[in-house]
Amino acid sequence: MIPHSHPAPTKRRPAHGLLLTGLLSVPLAACAAQADPGHGDQLYQAQCAICHGPAGEGGQGPALGGVVGRKVAGADFSYTQALRKLDGRWDAERLRTFLANPQAMAPGTSMPMAVEQQQARADIVAFLGTLKPAVNQQAGGNGATADTGVFGGWRQDAPGKMHHIRLADLPAPAPETSASNSSRVVPRPAGAMPQVPDGFEVSVFAQDLQGPRILKVAPNGDVFVSEPDSGRIQVLVPSADGRQAARTLTFASGLDGPYGLAFYPAGAQPRWLYVAQSNQLVRYPYRPGQRAAEGKPEVIVSAFSPGTGGHSNRDLALSQEGQWFFVGVGSASNVADGMGTKSPAQAKAWEAQQGLGAAWGEEEHRAQVRAYSPDGRQQRAYATGIRNCSGLTVQPATGTLWCSTNERDRLGDNLVPDYVTRVPPGSFFGWPWWYLGDHEDPRRAGERPDLKGKVAVPDVLLQAHSASLGMSFAPQAKLPADWRGSAFVAEHGSWNRRERTGPKLIRIPVDAHGAPTGSYQDVMTGFVVDDAHVWGRPAAVTGTPDGALLVSDDAGGVVWRLVYRAP
Repeated sequence: MIPHSHPAPTKRRPAHGLLLTGLLSVPLAACAAQADPGHGDQLYQAQCAICHGPAGEGGQGPALGGVVGRKVAGADFSYTQALRKLDGRWDAERLRTFLANPQAMAPGTSMPMAVEQQQARADIVAFLGTLKPAVNQQAGGNGATADTGVFGGWRQDAPGKMHHIRLADLPAPAPETSASNSSRVVPRPAGAMPQVPDGFEVSVFAQDLQGPRILKVAPNGDVFVSEPDSGRIQVLVPSADGRQAARTLTFASGLDGPYGLAFYPAGAQPRWLYVAQSNQLVRYPYRPGQRAAEGKPEVIVSAFSPGTGGHSNRDLALSQEGQWFFVGVGSASNVADGMGTKSPAQAKAWEAQQGLGAAWGEEEHRAQVRAYSPDGRQQRAYATGIRNCSGLTVQPATGTLWCSTNERDRLGDNLVPDYVTRVPPGSFFGWPWWYLGDHEDPRRAGERPDLKGKVAVPDVLLQAHSASLGMSFAPQAKLPADWRGSAFVAEHGSWNRRERTGPKLIRIPVDAHGAPTGSYQDVMTGFVVDDAHVWGRPAAVTGTPDGALLVSDDAGGVVWRLVYRAP
């Protein structure tokens, strides 16, 4: 296995990137009588730029250029229902109030940390007042036109459409064209429904959830769903006909970003429910039919890495033989930004200096798929160089681990493609120096020429910036004959692209041996209003005992039910 180095430590990024990340740990200068935008710039760059961009151009969080004094809807600043209701003018006073107590102003926001010092709040807002809107980088700005050809965008998406992106299709890196076009979530228009292929029916299975993500079906048919923002695991109890959730119950609360879920051991009589939090693996005792946890969870892995900065979603999969849990632990940055630019000799020396110990700091064990024994006593790096493996599943027919990956940003609309791939043990996928085989990232050029030829090429390339998340083979689903054995993947939708791609649900076809063909197919589309606004964002998918597919939509707070009715 090829080790890889990491950027400098950063604070944890909010799951959906709201206004600003927490600043409690930033040392503060002595308070001045007047607001100091220079000091605010220092605070912002230290803790906020990772989500909102160094110049407020946006990224994982919304753009902040021109925010002070601009009259906008709350949806322009949030992907959660909490802030959608905060319409009005974001003047300096309102921004300072928000920073002082985000939860009081917007209950449910995923920015839990306040800026305690009054002077720091004033300085940050003063700096925000100096930022100008990046007009030319918004969708459609600077004469941008709809993307066509092999890459395409949401206008070209349609249920049943096939896509196939090959290495030969990749453009040259163009960081100067990098766009900021974060999704602005609006309520679902009256009568709007996802678009699905002929022969399928879609309906609402559950609603009024708070950012539902990973779905897991218990042996008795109960549907467990994680809500990272609310810190809860909910149980959706199906109605007698299975068409909708008759009740929604809280299994557990007070968790730290719960995401991945797994019953253990596999089969009809699991004894535990495992939960991957942002930086811990815990488990609850479970008996079939149980719908409320009894007591606190047992900690199995106390920390996946020393810090919790950057990507915080942790999906979870159990190996077919039941000996290992796989956890995707994403990087804390885009492309090892904190590492700085180094010569090849410096880069190798820096990496060797990190070793596999605590010298890696917050970045130890990051950008990896890690494997843990069920009791947590054994652990290892299973695969490395994977920027953010946000979806994990094991293929039933082969026992092979598959990963749904968010690749790096800011190299242009069509770089770098996200991907879905099989993950062999010991494989290295290139982050941060290389991508998709022998493609060197220009921001790390010349640092690791020795790794050329050693980087795994993913099986299926997806449109860049799709934000590929939860996935499942859904072996119980009743599907068309030529769909059987396929994987299904939720695409959350882009931010780093002028014309939006996704959000949607896609299918990954496989051949007779279970190997992916390299293509993918749109299954559920129609969530986009225009290049700036969406009303839904698929986050995960699973199958049910009655043959349906369930798809979580964290923007709409909905779980959709997709059923195939054979013609």
